Amino acid sequence: MAVFRVHKTKNYTLMSNHHLRDKNLSLKAKGLLSVMFSLPDSWNYSIPGLCAILKENETAVKSTIKELK
Repeated sequence: MAVFRVHKTKNYTLMSNHHLRDKNLSLKAKGLLSVMFSLPDSWNYSIPGLCAILKENETAVKSTIKELK
């Protein structure tokens, strides 16, 4: 499979692969952490705030955050 790399100057996220390759984390936890890394530094993290930008309810977000701790 070919990999296409494009030089981006805005609207992208650069992150370590460490959490993505962690076999102890579920796919849901990896996804939530990736979304959280993509948010601006000024973003106010809260359960309702995360629910507002995700297709998950508070119970799902809370359980996933618990997994990440």
